[in-house]
Amino acid sequence: MKVLVAGANGTTGRLLIQYLKDGGHEPYGMVRKEEQKAMIEELGGTPVLADLTKDVGHALKGMDAVIFAAGSGSSTGSDQTTAVDRDGAINLIKATENLGVKKFIMLSAISADDPSQGSGPMEHYLRMKLEADEYLEGTELDYTIVRPGGLTNEDSTSKIKVGKKVDRDSITRADVAKTMIAALQEPNAYHKTFEMVQGETQIEDALKSL
Repeated sequence: MKVLVAGANGTTGRLLIQYLKDGGHEPYGMVRKEEQKAMIEELGGTPVLADLTKDVGHALKGMDAVIFAAGSGSSTGSDQTTAVDRDGAINLIKATENLGVKKFIMLSAISADDPSQGSGPMEHYLRMKLEADEYLEGTELDYTIVRPGGLTNEDSTSKIKVGKKVDRDSITRADVAKTMIAALQEPNAYHKTFEMVQGETQIEDALKSL
């Protein structure tokens, strides 16, 4: 499967490129800067130069699926958060529809359905995530929206807990990446939005239980 990863230069994005390649897929890493291309190639992916805030149609040609793992973070200022986490995501969703690509996996955030749980910049970040998620939910795409808890850089356990709502806890970036990739080929995960934290259930079994 040819998979475009938006946000491929981020920590989770790099894991996605690596795991997609290991799983026999063809990963394409969307990056904004020429100097970021070499890193994508080193991980086994094909770099694609594109800016989420501009026309991204060329990046989607020939793709079977899209994974959105881009994010401004909560400390870059509200304008950048709006531009990337909401408007950039929606821009990519629209292009995905226009190009006839069917699968779209969205990396969101736990509590995005209730932004008031955050304060200041975090509340705005969650609100932008929510608006992007709601836009995706209104499309005909085979989408999956993953809302992980606090992200850590620990080693993968391949065991998670999922649900419409789960208690706030942490989750490894590695297991988030593996879950998003598994969702590409698990029909039971299509048209689903769920929170996830570390747990006791194998990723594939967790997705089947949604």
